[in-house]
Amino acid sequence: MTTAIDLEAYCRRIGYAGNRKPTLDVLRNIQLCHTETIAFENLNPLMGWPVLLDVSSLQQKMVRDGRGGYCFEHNLLLKHMLEALGFQVTGLAARVLWNTQEGVVPPRSHMLLQVDLDGCPYIVDAGFGGVTLTGPLRLEPGIEQTTPHETFRLLKVNDEFIAQVHIRGEWISLYRFGLSEHLLPDYEVASWYLSTHPESLFINGLLAARVAKDCRYALRNNRLTVYHRHGEIERQLIPNVQDMRETLETVFRITLPDMPELETALMKVTTSTE
Repeated sequence: MTTAIDLEAYCRRIGYAGNRKPTLDVLRNIQLCHTETIAFENLNPLMGWPVLLDVSSLQQKMVRDGRGGYCFEHNLLLKHMLEALGFQVTGLAARVLWNTQEGVVPPRSHMLLQVDLDGCPYIVDAGFGGVTLTGPLRLEPGIEQTTPHETFRLLKVNDEFIAQVHIRGEWISLYRFGLSEHLLPDYEVASWYLSTHPESLFINGLLAARVAKDCRYALRNNRLTVYHRHGEIERQLIPNVQDMRETLETVFRITLPDMPELETALMKVTTSTE
């Protein structure tokens, strides 16, 4: 039985009321609206709840319940919606290089998308947290490409690509990816590992991120950082559970579940010394 794609509800959720033809302008606008509205967050793993990647669960959590998610959730949801609009979309996987020590070979634990338009491939990614793409990148190495926020580029390494972002005068590598198609079972295995392994970042601390018109918001445990587009950085400590709830609801626009597991998780992260 095929689950219906509720494109109307998704467009209302992200505040998109524009054209629905599969064009580059529509892709750009959808991606920007998505990243400005639906937060990157890991509350499910933090609370010990499962991360479900079937289309029905994605729509219930991120569209109807007002929650966010991490890369698999964001990009699978976006993939379904883009395909409903008539786009040709392929799921890809990447090895995360951001904050990874040199010489370490990480697993393919990140999901991104390839969207083909009029014979031209683009990279689309709505789920990389604090530096997620806010616009598509042409799959063309060696050129600087602007987005509504930072400038990015792709480097070709053998038969793979490295995505880099330009921040404060230097190029920083985000992840390395190939063009082999990945399917739902591939993502379910990686997601299960990230959401259950005792050493996973996603079950040992709170992570949240959202992009706004002129800044990015990033939360790690009880430390909120605001990165303004013109270079200014603000940092704030969230001192208690009540303030953390307010931050998640207002800054990150997350509708919080009214469950005791959330209270326990937020109590833990607001007393963190990291």
